[in-house]
Amino acid sequence: MTHHIIDFKDVFFRYPDGTEALSGVSLRITHGESVGLVGANGAGKSTLLLQMNGYILPSSGFVNIGDLELTKKTRQEIRKKVGVVFQNPDDQLFMPTVYEDVAFGPLNLGMSGERVIDRVNASLQTVGCLDLKEKPPHHLSGGQKRAVAIATVLAMEPDILVMDEPSSDLDPKSRRYLIRLLRGFKHTKIIASHDLDFILEVCERCLVIKDGKIVADGPVSDILTNQSLLEENSLELPLSLQKTQMMDAGVKSGLLPDPSNRYSDSIDHETGMTIAASEGGGVMKGVRK
Repeated sequence: MTHHIIDFKDVFFRYPDGTEALSGVSLRITHGESVGLVGANGAGKSTLLLQMNGYILPSSGFVNIGDLELTKKTRQEIRKKVGVVFQNPDDQLFMPTVYEDVAFGPLNLGMSGERVIDRVNASLQTVGCLDLKEKPPHHLSGGQKRAVAIATVLAMEPDILVMDEPSSDLDPKSRRYLIRLLRGFKHTKIIASHDLDFILEVCERCLVIKDGKIVADGPVSDILTNQSLLEENSLELPLSLQKTQMMDAGVKSGLLPDPSNRYSDSIDHETGMTIAASEGGGVMKGVRK
């Protein structure tokens, strides 16, 4: 499915003030890949994402979405294929009601009224917000706004889903729901986030960007466990891995019990008592069988 492929070839981008945000980026993302994009603030993550559907165009180099090269003439067609969820959901919600916000994209694609209704209801149902469709967006919580912003993109049924910091402002329950939602999205997705645990759970491949350049690209399990690589790029290990390290250090120092010292039960046939012998050599007698 070539329409699900993203191809960057030696892409540079310079803002009007002279800031070079991308410096020779080349990458290829194929159908069905789930790719995380990580890096420090100002590394170029958002700029790279916005190139993917033509919100900004390269200063030089080429971006191809499937068989289409990104240009001023093709970007409207490309936006039908690539849906972007912005970092700030307020940038995506501007209509009087949630329903109208989610319907905006399908209506602009020229869909009939019935198809629009179906798309809106299905998208809001998917993100768990169908009961909010008549509410004004400014009355929603941060997590609800985030979910509705995702629905506005899902209603367009994009081939490729691009998300900038999707887990920010979410409570733990909403974050877990979003993880399940994205795991169920089978098309290509690219997610930029400082939440490395989120990337670890959702993505299979990870790109590290620094000073507008891709400095590492590989399986997420390799990239996000490489402490020296992360520190070189002003990042830290995911919190879940930091916790594991801390527990290991606690066991080694004797401050925490060794979880490997589990008990195995046997029977003392003379007394009928349960004998629990630990791997560390201790013995406990328990209740009579």
